[in-house]
Amino acid sequence: MKLFTIGHSTQSWEQFLELLLRNRIEAIGDVRSTPYSARFRQYNRDVLARALRGANIRYAFLGDELGARRTERECYVDGVARYERIARTLAFRAGLERVQTGVARYRLALMCAEKDPLECHRAILVCRQFRNDLDIRHILVDGSMETHADAENRLLAEEKVPGDDMFTPHEELIAKAYDRRGGKIAYHECAEPAVQP
Repeated sequence: MKLFTIGHSTQSWEQFLELLLRNRIEAIGDVRSTPYSARFRQYNRDVLARALRGANIRYAFLGDELGARRTERECYVDGVARYERIARTLAFRAGLERVQTGVARYRLALMCAEKDPLECHRAILVCRQFRNDLDIRHILVDGSMETHADAENRLLAEEKVPGDDMFTPHEELIAKAYDRRGGKIAYHECAEPAVQP
């Protein structure tokens, strides 16, 4: 089964829809924790859901289950979201099950805001959980497609983790690269503003 991902980035609605139609996407799973944008209002949850419906593409909001900004306090260490903790929550596991159900019925794409999947939790947190079970393809803004295996090779290179260390199993090297990138892109809670006397 195939799972696609896409980032809306700064694209116009027409550009974004063209990518979806070209790749025959039938359903969008929105994994943004906060599905609103002040600059790109076409991607606000209600507006997006209505526009997708008009294009005969189903829409499901999955941000509560699969989003990177969590309400569960146990997902944070010193105000920073920890992906390994998020992945263990019941809500996250339920979200993964919804995706599994979705890919069995539709040509489904997980959607977030970032254009590069390696700069987004959709690849580093969510797709990591499916990497051995699904054929994952990332739809890029230029119209090209990147397989998740190619994205992982790029991740190893960008994180300077040698992919061919003869003393360390490949899975450990991949995990190290995921963990490094997760630490860089994870959500940081804003510090409380100082109270003025």
